[in-house]
Amino acid sequence: MTDPSGLRVADADRESLISELREHMLAGRLSAEEFEDRLGAAYRARTRADLDALRADLPMSPATMQGALAERRARLRRSLLQEGGGALGISALCVAVWAASGAEGSFWPIWVIIASLIPIVRNAWLLLGPAPDHDALEANLRASRSRHIERSRRRSRRDELPR
Repeated sequence: MTDPSGLRVADADRESLISELREHMLAGRLSAEEFEDRLGAAYRARTRADLDALRADLPMSPATMQGALAERRARLRRSLLQEGGGALGISALCVAVWAASGAEGSFWPIWVIIASLIPIVRNAWLLLGPAPDHDALEANLRASRSRHIERSRRRSRRDELPR
């Protein structure tokens, strides 16, 4: 995988850094001369590493922290929606099988629906609840992905065995 620090930056990245540097100057962390020096270096920056070097000795600004948090929430929301879509598909398939078989007897797909909703509700609570815990949600999603990958590997190994 490519090292992100070697990637070239766009004008929007430079402008974002400049607004961050401006906040630091207004907070008194940078003098006007230091701001001007870093401003020129920001406009000359070509890679992400160049921009990161200009903010290396500065704390993360509140605006940057809010932006990073919003980006993280959006990424987690997309992952949660993807997980919900998979559960919805499996549940719909079970209901279709139940309906195609005559829809007689008890509604057995409810057990599939409940079993697939439990992790989604738990993860939605971690993301959207009164005390969001993004680290726990990321750990849950990562564990779920690794279990899925391991199951896929076992299946592919089993399919490769001679019969």
